[in-house]
Parts: sequence; structure tokens; C-alpha cells
Amino acid sequence: MVSTSELRLFEETLGGPLHAAGIGVLQINVGKVCNQRCAHCHVDAGPERRETMSRETAGLCIDVLRRHEIPVVDITGGAPELCAQFRYLVTESRRLGRKVIDRCNLTILLVPSQSDLIEFLARNEVEIVASLPCYLESNVDRQRGGGVYAKSIEALRRLNAAGYGMPGSALRLNLVYNPVGASLPPPQAALEDDYRRELGARHGIEFHSLFTMTNMPISRFLGTLRHDGNYDAYMHKLETAFNAQASQSVMCRDLVSVGWDGTLYDCDFNQMLELPVGYGAPSHIRDFDAAWLRRRRIVTGNHCYACTAGQGSSCGGATI
Repeated sequence: MVSTSELRLFEETLGGPLHAAGIGVLQINVGKVCNQRCAHCHVDAGPERRETMSRETAGLCIDVLRRHEIPVVDITGGAPELCAQFRYLVTESRRLGRKVIDRCNLTILLVPSQSDLIEFLARNEVEIVASLPCYLESNVDRQRGGGVYAKSIEALRRLNAAGYGMPGSALRLNLVYNPVGASLPPPQAALEDDYRRELGARHGIEFHSLFTMTNMPISRFLGTLRHDGNYDAYMHKLETAFNAQASQSVMCRDLVSVGWDGTLYDCDFNQMLELPVGYGAPSHIRDFDAAWLRRRRIVTGNHCYACTAGQGSSCGGATI
């Protein structure tokens, strides 16, 4: 858990508490089950995890969407596709006219049990946000495990063949870059050009956009930082790179995060720290109160510096 003093520090840097400005995104974390075990994973997901969303909780999420005009449903995990409720959430959200995002690790698309997954996603016009932390094989395999790069490239080829990421296609394919170590991402626009050039020349891969995300100093990555003796230096780097402009566009101001058990959070990172929405806001999906949540005070801590450092970091990439 984050200490009270840590919660105050970030707010003092901002000059006051951070408040939500609306709800444009309902982000649903369906659990921690994953076919990979990545070194930077803030969820601490893996094949051995058992936490997964029930149909009852998924139904409560859909009920919220029926009652409130929240335009975007962002489904994450774990590997969200391994949750039994994933396809239900997708089809019902699309039936309600919502845009749906799938945060995909790419290798899941090659799992035999998911042989029809690309077809399902394309049929429902689901936007794919796919993790590919580098265009170089050695860096990806170091962060995500041996052989992951080759599988990711094969998955991207299959997505391109289905129309995802192709110029002019409505099937959106966006990639996500995370630094391999304790550093900030480079400028997003320049790195996107590098990805487009290198993936095109090496593999003929097409995609729409690249999102850069700063590694969050929590969970598995926090363990790596402490093991390597880099925690203090990394936190100092994040704090000294604080950007007040970026703090006004952090994703929590326009998002509510739902945990696999229905608990509500300000973001997926607070979820992993077991910091539910606070200051009187309803804390479970069954008690969802949009009017309150749209103006809620956000629970913050030192980890929030990762979202406000440099060019900013969010689920949609750099914020400035």
C-alpha cells in the first residue's frame, strides 16, 4: 500500500488535489491470467494467476453502459482474451454502440484455443492496442521472454492480412512502446517514425499509431528496480521530470477503472496497488454513480509521477 505521506507528496507538487473531469472511458480489467510473464508488467500477470471476472460482474459493467453514455470500453488484463467474459463484454458493448479497445499482447493470437480471435475482433471492429516494446528482437525477448518477438511479428502479419493497421482501414491497430529499463520513453512522434521504418523494412508490417508509456514503479517492475538497486534513482528521475502540463491530461481524469471483482479505481495502476476510489465515491460497480464519479477527487501517490514525467504517459500514449 502507498503511505499517506506519499499520497500528499504528489498533490503538493500539483498545488492541490487532482479531480476527474468526466467519464469518457470505462476501463475493465478482467483479471490477471496471461500466457506471458513480462518483466515490466504492472499487473503481475502470468499463467499461474487465477483472478478472473465472473459473468455477474461483467453483467454489471454492461448494465452501467446501458444506463450511462460512456463512449469507450477499454478491456485489459492479463491477457483479457483468456477471460471467459471477454467476448460477452465485446459483443454487448458493441451492441450498445460503444467503441471497444482490446489491450492485446499479440502472442495470444497464436494460441490454438484463440484460432478465431482475429476474425471475432475484426467482425466487431474492435480497436487493438498491442504491446511491442521495441522493434528489435533482443530487446523484446529480454523484457517479455524468449521467442516473444518472433511470435509478435507473426501475429502482426496475421492482423495486417485481416485488414488491421492497413492504410485507410477502419480496423485500428496501435502499438505500445515501454522502455526496457529504468528510463523515460523518447519523444513519441520520432519513435513512431522509427517503428514504421524498421517494421516496414524488416517485416512489411503496417500499423496506425505508436503509443509510448512510462514503466510504472509498482508490482513486478518495482521488484526489478529494487533488485537492481535502481528504485531511488528511478523515482528521482520521474519526480525531477514532472510536467505540470502533462498532469492536466492524465488518463484518470477521464476514466473509471473496474477490477475483475467489480471494485472501482481511478486507474489500472491504482488497482494494482489496491487503492480504490476514495473520498466518498462509490467503490463497486454495483453502486456506480456517474454524477459522483465524474467529479470525484482522485487518489494519488508517488507512482503517479510516471504519468506526469516528460511528455506524459497514458493508455493512449504521450499526453503532450
